[in-house]
Amino acid sequence: MLGIPFVLCTLVLVALGADATSRSCGDVRHAYAAKGFALAGAPQHEIAGEHLRVCSQGYTCCTLEMEERLSDQSKMDLQSLLEETSSTLRSTFTSRHKKFDEFFLELLDNSEKSLNDMFVRTYGKLYTHNSEIFEDLFSELKRYYTGGNVNLEEMLNDFWSRLLERVFQLLNSQYTFGDDYLECISKYADQLKPFGDAPHKLKAQVTRAFVAARTFVQGLMVGREVANRVSKVNISPACSKALTRLMYCPYCAGLPELRPCGNYCRNVLKGCLANQADLDPEWNLFIDAMLLVADRLEGPFNIEAVMEPLDVKISEAIMTLQDNSMQVSAKVFQGCGQPKPAVMGRSVRGVSDVFNARFRPYSPEERPTTAAGTSLDRLVIDIKEKLKKAKRFWSALPEDMCTQERVSTPPESEQCWNSHTKGRYFPEVVKDGLTSQLSNPEVEVDITRPDTFIRQQIMALRVMTNKLRSAYNGNDILFPDSSEYVSNYGVGVENPLTRVPAHDSGYFLWILPWFAQNTVGSSWSKDSSVVVSHSSVSTENVS
Repeated sequence: MLGIPFVLCTLVLVALGADATSRSCGDVRHAYAAKGFALAGAPQHEIAGEHLRVCSQGYTCCTLEMEERLSDQSKMDLQSLLEETSSTLRSTFTSRHKKFDEFFLELLDNSEKSLNDMFVRTYGKLYTHNSEIFEDLFSELKRYYTGGNVNLEEMLNDFWSRLLERVFQLLNSQYTFGDDYLECISKYADQLKPFGDAPHKLKAQVTRAFVAARTFVQGLMVGREVANRVSKVNISPACSKALTRLMYCPYCAGLPELRPCGNYCRNVLKGCLANQADLDPEWNLFIDAMLLVADRLEGPFNIEAVMEPLDVKISEAIMTLQDNSMQVSAKVFQGCGQPKPAVMGRSVRGVSDVFNARFRPYSPEERPTTAAGTSLDRLVIDIKEKLKKAKRFWSALPEDMCTQERVSTPPESEQCWNSHTKGRYFPEVVKDGLTSQLSNPEVEVDITRPDTFIRQQIMALRVMTNKLRSAYNGNDILFPDSSEYVSNYGVGVENPLTRVPAHDSGYFLWILPWFAQNTVGSSWSKDSSVVVSHSSVSTENVS
């Protein structure tokens, strides 16, 4: 008879045999420590996994604390991977926004310096005594470009009126003109066309070029801000569980070196980034509109081609008035009355003494160095290439992120983690976007609750796309004035219309309610035209 001692001995041997054959967790401990976690409490061998909440509850190399830490790590890994994948896109908008902005501002400075140098040399004190007219012109152009609430058409009309008053007085220095008489002179400007066609042509050229330049730089800024913001992902609890299963449940299964199957990775990330994918249609329309305005900057709306000869064109306009001064003066005297003669002792000079030199423009080699070290054409060609690559970026994120070798294996591989073991992944890859996630086998997505933050970015893109389409046609969209901003946001809140909205993306967020109200019933299909256009600026082809 064997007896009780023999039975107890057999049970002990069986238990010892089980311990001897249980799998080691050495590789898992090594991989876990490589992530920066302390090994205290990490099992040396597999243990029962009833405590786990996400990974398989079979035998495991993870404690509950390990699973929780790895779950947090998976969220950080996704954020890091998203930022890494979008880094080129974000840096493109950041660097090109800075370069274009510097270029346009330096172009304005160079143009002003060129005009000042040449007018001093040509007209001497006659110019310096009246230089505030030109200083105000460039000041207002800069204020418009940097986001000021400037009506270009009215500002340019005012410039030509002031210039007419000053030059007319110089050409008729033997008379004295009061304010009422000068105002009368301005009323005859449209009828007499004292400067020829220069005011009309320059108004069209300058307006279209500045609208396009400012709107394009604003577009680069909005693209930068949207890319930066959407690259910060809001991870839902369901996404967090799916990421843990994808990235770190292989650790708990004792297979830390096993990468996820490619299509498995795609399904998880399509679920986690479904709202980002929904940004793509509006993003693509925005990129298309940016490319259209870029074409304008290369062609008829080229601000460089407008600003560089501005001094020449203004001087030629002055010379036109000089050549026709007798006829212009006679018609003004007829309509406004005979002016009073100048008082005795005042220096009275003839026309030939006033403008005694013809204007000589700079030769190309004398021109100031081109702004930002390059020409506008080169800048535009460069950004167009980058913008074309930016299309369909957000819907392609899961594919781009999962094709990285360190993230997953090729789709046909069978040596990969398929969510529960090593083997082939059989489910099909779901389509992009929120509504397609109903059939996602890996992530539970509530398609009835779109991400409000992403929807804000979509609206910001719509606003900017509308501005770009309008700028393409040579028009500018008028946004609410400062009084409306104060009434909506309170006294003491800085007004973005005067705070350089071209450099502040918050500007586009506060106007969204106004934009929605003023575009009721508008269609935003791919072939939709400009929704809002308040400007009456001429868009005819003026050379």
